[in-house]
Formats: sequence, C-alpha cells, structure tokens
Amino acid sequence: MGGAVSAGEDNDELIDNLKEAQYIRTELVEQAFRAVDRADYYLEEFRENAYKDLAWKHGNIHLSAPCIYSEVMEALELQPGLSFLNLGSGTGYLSSMVGLILGPFGVNHGVELHSDVIEYAKQKLDFFIRTSSSFDKFDFCEPSFVPGNCLELSPGCSQYDRVYCGAGVQKQHEDYMKSLLKVGGILVMPLEEKLTKITRTGPSAWETKKILAVSFAPLIQPCHSESGKSRLVQLPCL
Repeated sequence: MGGAVSAGEDNDELIDNLKEAQYIRTELVEQAFRAVDRADYYLEEFRENAYKDLAWKHGNIHLSAPCIYSEVMEALELQPGLSFLNLGSGTGYLSSMVGLILGPFGVNHGVELHSDVIEYAKQKLDFFIRTSSSFDKFDFCEPSFVPGNCLELSPGCSQYDRVYCGAGVQKQHEDYMKSLLKVGGILVMPLEEKLTKITRTGPSAWETKKILAVSFAPLIQPCHSESGKSRLVQLPCL
C-alpha cells in the first residue's frame, strides 16, 4: 500500500509531497511529521527507501506507507492533553509523532505483540530523545510500550480519547475496539479493507466514516497458554 506521492530526497521533501497531495492538511500534523525523521526508524541497510511512499517490512518490523500514516494522523484529530492507545505500536514511529502533539499532560500507550519489535521501538525512542532537535519546539509525551496481544487487554483497562489499530480488524472485533473509547473519542482502524474513522458520540452512539481502501495484515488471534487461560495485557494507569 502506498505510492500515492513522489519519493523525496529527504524527510522534508517527503512531507512537502504529502502536503501537495493533500494527505497532510493541518499544521500540527505537518510539524509532527517534520520533527520525526522516518529514516531513523529503518534498519541502516534499508534507509535509502525511507522517503518513498511505500510500506516497509523486515521480519516482524513494519512501517506503513507515509500516505497512510498521514491519513491516520489527520483522522485522529489530535490535541494536547489527550490519551492515546496504539494497538500494534510497532517501531514507535507513529507513537513518537503523536507524542509531540499530546504534550506533557497527555497519555501515550502502545501494545505490541512481538518482543523483538518492542526492543527495536525502545532503541529508536532512545535515539530520538538523545539526538532530535525537536525538544526545543515541543513538549514530548513519551510513549510507553507494553508487550501482548491487543485482543487480550485486561477488562478493567481504562478507556482512551484516541485509539489506533495498525492491523486489519474483522467485523467480529469491531465492538471490542469501540469499547476502548471514551465518549467523544475517535478510533481509527483498518476495518474490512477500509481505513475507518469511528467517533463515539454517546454511550451507545457512533459515527462511522470510511477514509480509503487499504490492505493490512490481519490481527493475530490470541494463543491460549497451556492452562487454557489467555494472557491478559495490563496497561499502565492513565
């Protein structure tokens, strides 16, 4: 998925192209994209592909195409101080951009199935914090990553203002995803091959908008332990 805009020579040129093609439409989203260099989330031997509008996968490490992340960031309607849950948080690229908008009073949680990807994300986050000049311009809401299957969140977990799922959601899991949202919150996810924005307008009222056709790998179903019990994921307190 991707290829909607021309490749850039560097991160700023990629963002220029995403703006020109109307994938990036607001100043807050543009600032966040410019502050986080996409190439820093690639393995060194693949960096030359970082500024193409293409998805990248290597083993368990995966980045969606820039045009997809642009649509996600715009659809989330992020504001300072909100709580954000990233299901399938991967490299932490999206979570870091979100954290620049949420600011010091926000909440930034990610759940990732693969332990090697969590380790990769922590290394990339540490590099970003140590080397980025963005901290002169932003108050950062640092993401925290929790291992586990996002379909096994503890029933007592808090609800969030904004939720993104980075894997394909089938219809049978739609209500589960919606239950993670506060009233007034926004959920963005690939639902049945369409990137979908769902706004919780009341305790049992929802507005749904299809954004664009996408192709995502499906959510991995939980594996039960030998005792037959699932491994519940405990998220940090809000």
